[in-house]
Parts: sequence; C-alpha cells; structure tokens
Amino acid sequence: MFNTARRTVRGAGLASVLALALTLTACGGSSDDSADTGPGDVKAALDQGGTLTVWTWDLTMKKVAKDFQAAHPKVKVNVVNAGTGKDQYTALQNAISAGKGVPDVAQIEYFALGQFSLAKSVTDLSKFGADKLGDAYSPGPWNAVTSGGGVHGLPLDSGPMALYYNKKVFDQHKIEVPKTWDEYVTAAEKLHKADPKVYIGADTGEAGFATSMIWQAGGHPYSVDGTKVGVDFTDAGSALYAKTWQKLIDGKLLAPVTSWTDEWFKGLGDGTIATLPTGAWMPTNLSTGAAAAKGDWRVAPLPQWKAGDKVSAENGGSSLAVPSAGKNQALAYAFTEYAANGAGVKSRVDEGAFPATTAELNSPEFLNKKFDYFGGQEANKIFSASAAEVAPDWTYLPFQVYANSIFNDTVGKAYASGTTLTEGLAQWQKQSRDYGAEQGFTIAK
Repeated sequence: MFNTARRTVRGAGLASVLALALTLTACGGSSDDSADTGPGDVKAALDQGGTLTVWTWDLTMKKVAKDFQAAHPKVKVNVVNAGTGKDQYTALQNAISAGKGVPDVAQIEYFALGQFSLAKSVTDLSKFGADKLGDAYSPGPWNAVTSGGGVHGLPLDSGPMALYYNKKVFDQHKIEVPKTWDEYVTAAEKLHKADPKVYIGADTGEAGFATSMIWQAGGHPYSVDGTKVGVDFTDAGSALYAKTWQKLIDGKLLAPVTSWTDEWFKGLGDGTIATLPTGAWMPTNLSTGAAAAKGDWRVAPLPQWKAGDKVSAENGGSSLAVPSAGKNQALAYAFTEYAANGAGVKSRVDEGAFPATTAELNSPEFLNKKFDYFGGQEANKIFSASAAEVAPDWTYLPFQVYANSIFNDTVGKAYASGTTLTEGLAQWQKQSRDYGAEQGFTIAK
C-alpha cells in the first residue's frame, strides 16, 4: 500500500482487534460449498449483474470501481472506507459475528489475512480458478495469500524493500552507499560523527519493520500448521537482526523520531534523517510528505546480511478477499480479479500504487519510468529486482495483528531502556505464545 493510511496500520493500539478464539463455525457465514463454484459462474454473475460493497482504504479503488462498472453496466460497486487496519478489521469481525453488514469484498493486509482464513471467514478462491494464478504474481505476495492448499485472497499490492537514501547528505559527508548491514552501521557512525544533528535513519521500534528485517536475514520465527503454531525468536535470522540493530541503538545512531509523524517527515525533508529502508510503496509518501527534498533522494538495493547475497523481504502490502458470508461470491470474485489481476492493475499503478503482478513489474513502461523526486532515476528497476529476490516461505501468525500490538511493550523497550533487543524478542515470544494458548491454539515447544 502506498498512501498515508499506512501510518495507522502497524505498531501499538491493536490489542482489541479480532478476538480470534477459533470460532470457526460461528464465523463461517456461507460456506465454500455454495452454488457459485467456478469460472463459468463468474461469467454468469457478470451477465446477471448486481450490487457489490467493497471495503477498502485504497484511494485508487474508486477509479477501479468506475472502470469496472463501465465495462459491466449491470454491476453497481459501492466503495466504502470502513477504516484502516484495526478499525476495518474490527468492523469486519463484528459484521461476520452478527451475520449482517458483511461486505462482498474486503481489503486485508497480508499479515492479518491468516486470522480470517483460519476462521474460514474468507472464501477459498480456488473454486473460481484463482489457484491457477500463481505465476501472475511475485513470490512474496502469492505466498502471503496461500496456505493449507487454499487461496484466501488475491494480492493487491506489494512492498518489496529497498534503501532510500539522501544522496546530497551522503555526498556532502563522503559516505558510500552501504551494500551490507555492517556497512550501514559503519556509515551511521561516520555520518553522526561528521554532523551530530544527522542520523542514518529514524527508528523507535516498529513490528512490521522488525519482522521484515528478520525475514530478510533468513529467520523463520513463526510456524503455522492449522491451529498448531510456533513462536521462536532464538533462530539465527532473529539473532543476526538483534545483534546488528543493537549496535545502532547502543551508539545512539538512530533519530528518536516516530515514523509517520510531522517530525519524521521534517527530518526526511531537511536531511537530518538520511536513509529509510522500507517498501516500494514509499515514493508517493516521500514526494508529498518531504517535498522540500525533491532531487536529493535516491533508491538503492536493500543492504545485505552477507556480502554478495541478493535477498530481500516484503514490508507492507495487502490483498482483496471475498468474505464467506457475502451474498454474491461469484460477482465479488469477478471484481477482485479485475482489480488485482486484470485491467484494474494498470489503473492503480498509473495512480501510484506498487503492483504485485509480474506482468507490470517486468513491463518496459514500468521499469523505464523516471522519478523526478529521485533526480530522474528509474527506481522501479530496483524495486522490481527486489520483488523477485524476496526470501521464500515467510509465515505470519494467525493472530499477528495482536502480536504486533504488543511489540512496543516488549521489543520496543530496547529503544527506551536498558532492555536489549534479544531480551525484548524473548518477551515478545513469551507473550505471543501465552496469547495463542489462551485463544485455543496448540503452541509448539
């Protein structure tokens, strides 16, 4: 996702979201055995027409809906912003539990999708032929929507990571663009020594960023097998992240500025925050939030944990899912595929969204696009390469929304007290395990 709604999605304040107590039957609504069970039914549904309600915070979806209606005059699409992140997920869970007011299509971030798919609250789209679409998407997003042999949504966008850096600041202080995270730490030390007002980056602790870094480092702290889950932050990838990032914290080399605040955007704009490792959806936010730095910033490949590697991770991104309790799943799937794999993709990309589809990621038009904000750089070439290099087999917990909500009370302490990242990860692990057990999951030892 690429708009400023992202600032509300991660971090603290999500503890009330989705009390997933394995109420599999209560949350089901209509089942996957419904009458509309194939691509032929999708065509028939389009011919018959009807009204769809789509819950999304994505501003580009209004244009997609308008185009879809023009192509299918018998269909009316109502686009509703039911909130972002926790607000929408709470509303969706409440509607499912009440058995009324459930949308036909809902935008759900990858890290949150497991909560709905495990409870069978979203439809397995394989019955409409979605299981044949894997090659149409980059590996990270496709892995995120598939589990247990089912396809629980279609990737809407993605967030392969890259390193955004202020070239003007780097040149001024003769700092080389880091190719590894060890070089990143060294660059942080040189930069802050040259000008104590300048920091390599800003980080006060954020769950999505930490898990993305562990992902890139080869970590697999989460395992999910139905209702049996594992949480283990003692794996090598987690340890490597903690050891390296602890150096930045101990050296006070990170600006104590919280992401998505006015202070953060000010730092990105005036050069006191010199890098930002994050997802490919960021350019629009930079160009609007830090407009004063137009021409100063560039994009580089994400630094590696081991010199010479080419490994990336996803940070952000969302799917379109069809709630099982929806009344017209075939028509809902028709819109979902149009928006996430059809003509709607180009419409969204033209509006600034970052695609998950390989056709767009590899198209000359996309790859050769020049970004004025990045001094005319063809940044999509870096983003596209990153998408292809995302490490496979990453798994989120089926209660990741809750797990993320307690990050600041566990790992986040390392940024404000004597707690180390390793100790914080151990606390996060314990509290996540305890919560899972309370909700009825079997916790792997």
